[in-house]
Amino acid sequence: MLLSVRRSTLLALLLALATAGCADNRPVLATHGNVSVTGSVDKMTDAQITGAASAWGQRYDADPKNRTNILNYAAALRLSGRTDQAVAVLEKGMVASQNDPEMSAAYGKALAANGNFDQALRVIRQTQQPDRPDWKLYSAEGAILDQQGNPGEARAAYQKALQIAPGEPSIYNNLGLSYLLAGDIANAEKTLRQAAALPGANSRIRQNLALTLGLQGKFKEADAIARQELDPAQAETNVAYLKSMLSQTNTWKEARKQG
Repeated sequence: MLLSVRRSTLLALLLALATAGCADNRPVLATHGNVSVTGSVDKMTDAQITGAASAWGQRYDADPKNRTNILNYAAALRLSGRTDQAVAVLEKGMVASQNDPEMSAAYGKALAANGNFDQALRVIRQTQQPDRPDWKLYSAEGAILDQQGNPGEARAAYQKALQIAPGEPSIYNNLGLSYLLAGDIANAEKTLRQAAALPGANSRIRQNLALTLGLQGKFKEADAIARQELDPAQAETNVAYLKSMLSQTNTWKEARKQG
């Protein structure tokens, strides 16, 4: 059962399930010094996120030019929904760490999360060096273009990223979500299965695959994957939510008409 749905409907669904622990697009926090973030960031509770933000904030205040402090504090701020503060931290970080692809990618993503898509693209593209292209920047560029509703340009950026890092699961994850947002669920499933099978694939990727399967009514397999990544209550909540959305005839009829 394939659904041709509106991009706006799928964005809303991705966001709704992210709050329940599925289909999240969270930044990664490192473990550094005495500030330890154990386990998967995808499974962190709100209390753990708040604690990480507080701990990294203290380190950032003590040494605001330290690259690790900047990246992790900004990531923690994004996790807690304080995207405007993340942008401000990374803006200062860009001055302290010029021509740093990882810093630029983080800054671009924070800008996009804050709704500043055009500025985000400028930052990413200005940092990219033609003689030494960085796959993280291409992948970040693709994610921003997808959020702007430009899937063709987004996929071209992902292909450039894959030419540099052909076995990187996060690129396949972004490419799979690009297909999903465009309503091409068959290719989304195929690509996310590729991503999930690659070494280094994380919980977020498998959760996105579960979402894609659920959207096709493949609840048994979606539930099995979700239970590997989430506690039983969360897994049941996510699958129940998907079933609820698919059972709302008017919602999905309207989505199919406008897909």
